[in-house]
Amino acid sequence: MGGTEDGEPPLKRVKESLGDLNSFSVNSFCSEPTSSSFGVPMPQPLPSQGDGEMIGTKGVIRKQEFIKIITRALYSLGYNKTGALLEEESGIPLHSSKVSLFMQQVLDGKWDESVATLHDIGLSDETVRSASFVILEQKFLELLQQEKTMAALNTLRNEISPLYRNVKRVHELAACIISHSQCIVSRHGTLSVSSRSQILEKLEKILPAAIIIPERRLENLVEQALDVQRESCVFHNSLDSELSLYSDHQCGRNQIPSKTLQILQAHNDEVWYLQFSHNGKYLASASKDQLAIIWEVKENGEVFLRHMLVGHHKPVLTVSWSPDDRELLTCGQEEVIRRWDVHTGECLYVYEKPGVGLVSCGWFPDGKGVLSGVTDKSICMWDLDGRELECWKGQKTLKISDMAITNDGKRVISICRETAILLLDREAKIERLIEEDQVITSFSLSKDNKFLLVNLINQEIHLWSIEGNLKVVSKYKGHKRSRFVIRSCFGGFDQAFIASGSEDSQVYVWHRSTGELLLALPGHSGAINCVSWNPVNPRMLASASDDRTIRIWGLDPINFKCKDAHSNSNGSSQSVSNGFIHRLCD
Repeated sequence: MGGTEDGEPPLKRVKESLGDLNSFSVNSFCSEPTSSSFGVPMPQPLPSQGDGEMIGTKGVIRKQEFIKIITRALYSLGYNKTGALLEEESGIPLHSSKVSLFMQQVLDGKWDESVATLHDIGLSDETVRSASFVILEQKFLELLQQEKTMAALNTLRNEISPLYRNVKRVHELAACIISHSQCIVSRHGTLSVSSRSQILEKLEKILPAAIIIPERRLENLVEQALDVQRESCVFHNSLDSELSLYSDHQCGRNQIPSKTLQILQAHNDEVWYLQFSHNGKYLASASKDQLAIIWEVKENGEVFLRHMLVGHHKPVLTVSWSPDDRELLTCGQEEVIRRWDVHTGECLYVYEKPGVGLVSCGWFPDGKGVLSGVTDKSICMWDLDGRELECWKGQKTLKISDMAITNDGKRVISICRETAILLLDREAKIERLIEEDQVITSFSLSKDNKFLLVNLINQEIHLWSIEGNLKVVSKYKGHKRSRFVIRSCFGGFDQAFIASGSEDSQVYVWHRSTGELLLALPGHSGAINCVSWNPVNPRMLASASDDRTIRIWGLDPINFKCKDAHSNSNGSSQSVSNGFIHRLCD
């Protein structure tokens, strides 16, 4: 037919989509295989080039398939002449003559002829019906576009409906008869007329790969090979752009931050907590000395003190960065939460609840709300001006400063019992529990919100999947913990590693997928309470210790020396006024 996506914290001491199909052009991809683009007759396949010939060192690659995939890639990349020459020289056409004819008929809008040819290719009835539906739907829409309403109605009744495919779609097409102009220019594009090359894309997903080789098949195979190499490399901690096709990929231990680049000495007592900002430009630390500090990470990787946040009257348990990193929350031990301006170091607001103390803090994902665990075991939420918006009472939390909320704002996560973590769905009002056999001391939520890293009193760290059925998917052992709260974190490129503090003064690093202990980093002289991996720079790690210091770990230094951030270039102690900013929040 015609064309038509205590003093201490309570537990402190306890396929890419298909694109423009130039490869569907008449002069290349769909040209008759009996002749090349230069008019030279295409030779018939030689006996040695049959389906049975194998190549490769292991003899598992069919030569004919290999050549066809290369040919397909050449056409996809726009090298049409080279693709045609490969077909000619190898004697292996990309497609059979019937398949090429079928594809050309689709491009030419010869709908009835293409359906007839489809039946001759040797496909299952199910595949033929599915492919016919796609072709006839396009025929119907083009007829409507040409205002041939009766012909379109006849196609719908006598050709599309008898296929018994996608009843909902058939009803949508029927509605187009009444208002076909609205149908064709659908705002959401669900009923719009596709280009004919896009119809071939749809058909490609229906027909067997042996009939029409999928677009970008060679690229997909190469990407799979690179993925396997990367995933088998336990030290991989670099951008994918650094992968090469010229040699097999293998990283060494030098890709993991394992050298002390800086020792930050500004706290006067044990450092209990630290966390990098989302943009990786700042580091915040909390200490038993009742101070929180904002450190700035320079472009060259050096860390400098930006603000000392003074105002708490008890040890600072934890900190939390706002979604945009412009503000910081700090929580005192069973005290109050203070909100600070990161740029000025000014205290913007103090959140408190009469008669009780606050033990944890966090931000609502839109940055307009503040969450906290309370000593009465409830969880409360305020707006930025301190108005209480919501409060979940009952056994919702313990006196432990760990709390998280998922990026969509739907689930609040907290330790509700010594051996259980509560996953509270705010919208569905559903509570789920992660239950352990041992006392839970801390937890950390992954960036994609799909996993929870749970630290236990028995010197184990469990990785829980919290999507769908709750289950432990990996365990990490080796670090030491007997009395203190020790925190761990995800980190590295694609969060492929797990790092943890330890009571033996070492930082431990495991490969997340395999659970293999990769490194134990010495340096501190006291228990390491917390670690944080820079979310932007996978080669920067920070650790906080009872020795009152923070260590910045990185790769072997090249352009800068390991130095004390509280000393000048000749090693003498600097005064607090020399670049160290104090802000008093009354």
